[in-house]
Amino acid sequence: MKEKNFWYGLLLVLFTMIIGVSGYQWQKKSIDLQQTHFQSPMDPIFLVPGSSANQNRFDSLVILLNKRSLKRSLLKVTVQTNGQLKFSGHLKPRDKRPFIVVGFQDNHDGYANIKRQAKWFSIAYQKLARMYYFNHFSGMGHSNGGLVLTFFLEKYLPKNNKIDRLMTIATPFNLEKKTSKKTPMLKDLIAHRNRLSKKMRVYSIAGTENYKGDGIVPFISVDSGKYIFQNQVANYTEIIVTGANTNHSDLPENKQIVNVMGQYLLRENIP
Repeated sequence: MKEKNFWYGLLLVLFTMIIGVSGYQWQKKSIDLQQTHFQSPMDPIFLVPGSSANQNRFDSLVILLNKRSLKRSLLKVTVQTNGQLKFSGHLKPRDKRPFIVVGFQDNHDGYANIKRQAKWFSIAYQKLARMYYFNHFSGMGHSNGGLVLTFFLEKYLPKNNKIDRLMTIATPFNLEKKTSKKTPMLKDLIAHRNRLSKKMRVYSIAGTENYKGDGIVPFISVDSGKYIFQNQVANYTEIIVTGANTNHSDLPENKQIVNVMGQYLLRENIP
């Protein structure tokens, strides 16, 4: 009798464990599904500067964009090489689409450092997402900042988070090469393009002083972005800007580009 009771007890324990594990798995799937379909009210716009630029790189740009219509708050973050974050500025209460600039203590050029910056950006993104409770965003990267965002999207974007729109300005997807021969960096970006969201919209802007480049980044390198995004994302648009203020460093404040940012990144109905 005692032996029978032992086996009954053991079966009851096993049955309880199976039900518990199944319930946990069902609950986790249910939460994941809810998070996938739920979009947070906050939808920040991340701005990432290129090499040798810091968290103040876009101060003038933010002023220009805020003159257009709604004035958005600005938070600036610098990621230290040890992963610690330094903040300046603040986000206003109830500001659903603020600007967040993420710069890096080590802002040197080079493929290896660009990959490190993508990892550092991930640290900042996850910290900010927990602080401000958002799960989707839009992003703009100038020069190598566009590479940082692209690597982040391919390698580090958290599950159940998504990017709505990505804008890159003078981003050298094939480095500063004046050739169609693909660099190892471009090959790596192409190899992992399947990890990019099929729902995001991408806008790649190239400046051309002389129809060959912006004085630093050759047009052919910016154009190489098509091998990463075309037929992979919901929409890929390449925009070429010529005329005044189209050298590499002036592009973020170029009047034509500010208008494009207002229309496509901020989604303003302003000509």
